[in-house]
Amino acid sequence: MVSHRAQIEPCQINMIRTGITCSRRKSLRGGPVDSKRALAAKTQQDLLVKTLGPRHSSSAMTELLHPSDGSTSLNEKPSFNFRPSLTKLGTGKSMLKYKSDAFVFSQGDRADSVFYLQNGKIKITVVSKRGKEAVVAILPEGSFFGEGCLTGQPLRLATASTVQASSVIRVKKLVMERLLRDEPDFAAQFLAYLLSRNVRMESDLVDHLFNNSEKRLARLLLILANYGKKSKSKPMIAKMSQETLAKMIGTTRSRVSFFMNRFREKGYIKYNGGMHIDDSLVSVLLRD
Repeated sequence: MVSHRAQIEPCQINMIRTGITCSRRKSLRGGPVDSKRALAAKTQQDLLVKTLGPRHSSSAMTELLHPSDGSTSLNEKPSFNFRPSLTKLGTGKSMLKYKSDAFVFSQGDRADSVFYLQNGKIKITVVSKRGKEAVVAILPEGSFFGEGCLTGQPLRLATASTVQASSVIRVKKLVMERLLRDEPDFAAQFLAYLLSRNVRMESDLVDHLFNNSEKRLARLLLILANYGKKSKSKPMIAKMSQETLAKMIGTTRSRVSFFMNRFREKGYIKYNGGMHIDDSLVSVLLRD
């Protein structure tokens, strides 16, 4: 892989060391910037250039959307494959099948097991004391959830429900702890999986704090459609309500409807048995 380090501007290299962008340096000399969003946009563009070079390649954008998630990417990392280790377990595990919109566990339930999603999709939601619901994540196949019990969490802090028909492996807490203790290879892979997911969560937090709702929606659609992942199917999203999308990016359903109509008019998305995502939607993320 060709390195782009030589093409990074001096101010961008200095930004890595000091955390101050060129825009902010200018603002310190010539007055305050217009808003924090302007600084965030410049920071994001600098990071894009640092990571991707002066031209944004689709493969590098894939790494940005799916940071170190263990799938085939720039560094050709092998996908995580936990199924063999889990399926060979004798006692302490069960194979479960759920229809669409079924609850796997609810917020406040006893946390006594870990779940592994073999196929389908799982939605993780949290409800506040005032009854406001937020969608924390939509998990693809190959994901663990409910692993908070391994840290001593007595009760579920979130609700897990299916977005579509799904198959799940349920592993009791004690069995999972024994597997992590007795199988070093599995434990190392599990740790790598959790760390990669932590990187994704940090990326989601930055996106939520600094990007406007249109960019947040575009990024979410690309991630849900597995943009750029060679091992996945064509970029299409199964039926998902605009209300759910709104809860995931922290905005209203009416704003999501407005942007979805705009995306459709520009040819970024099409509806035909599902939502088809065109690669050109990436251009929304690169817009100043």
